[in-house]
Amino acid sequence: MPVKIRLQRQGRKFSAVYSIVVTDSRAPRDGKYIETLGKYNPNTNPATIELDFDKAMEWLQKGAQPTDTCRAILSYKGVLYKKHLLEGVRKGAFDEAEAEMRFQTWMTEKEQKIQAKRDRIKKSKAQIAKEKFEEESKIREERAREIEKKRSELLEAEAKEKTKASPDEVKEEAVPDDTAEVKETVVADTAEVKTEVPEEIPEKEEPEAENTEELDAEDTEEPEAEAAEEPKAEAAEEPKAEAGEEPEEKPGKKSE
Repeated sequence: MPVKIRLQRQGRKFSAVYSIVVTDSRAPRDGKYIETLGKYNPNTNPATIELDFDKAMEWLQKGAQPTDTCRAILSYKGVLYKKHLLEGVRKGAFDEAEAEMRFQTWMTEKEQKIQAKRDRIKKSKAQIAKEKFEEESKIREERAREIEKKRSELLEAEAKEKTKASPDEVKEEAVPDDTAEVKETVVADTAEVKTEVPEEIPEKEEPEAENTEELDAEDTEEPEAEAAEEPKAEAAEEPKAEAGEEPEEKPGKKSE
């Protein structure tokens, strides 16, 4: 069975964290695995790597093939270099003590390089922050100077205007205030007159109301007069008709 050392994705979107696993090469990326060797977090600078050194060495000696990324991780942690030294011991190039001494010197140098990189990153961050702070402080000082300059110019201009102003000008400035008061009183009087006008309007409307009442009275009286005349006319016509009919019956009796 071909065995591989590769990464298995974990974590959330845009912040992936990987597990270093030993698995069958035919298995899916996030499928079943044989054993976990460590963790790899590329989101930090430098990258955070947690690796079980002895297990990784054991699987390499058994013939497990790492992927390109896992090969770089194993080289970074010194697993491949240790395997190379053990092969030299097996071939008789040097003994185990020499191999261990070489490995320890390599590890110390590697740790120093890593620490130097971390310090450089910290210094660069601190330097960048310091430069930004200095730039912002300069901008603030310039703005404060400009504001102070504008204020001083305004104060000087106001002082010059006050010194140039004469008593005659002061009186002329006071006159428009009196005229404004007169205009306000005139406007108030006109407003009172306008408010009094609507009160007189109902008095003019009273004769119109009386005229309408008279017209209504005439309209009501005319039907009453007509109603009174109609019965009188009927009463006058009925006796005449009866009187005219009686003489016609008398000739009939004579014929009998």
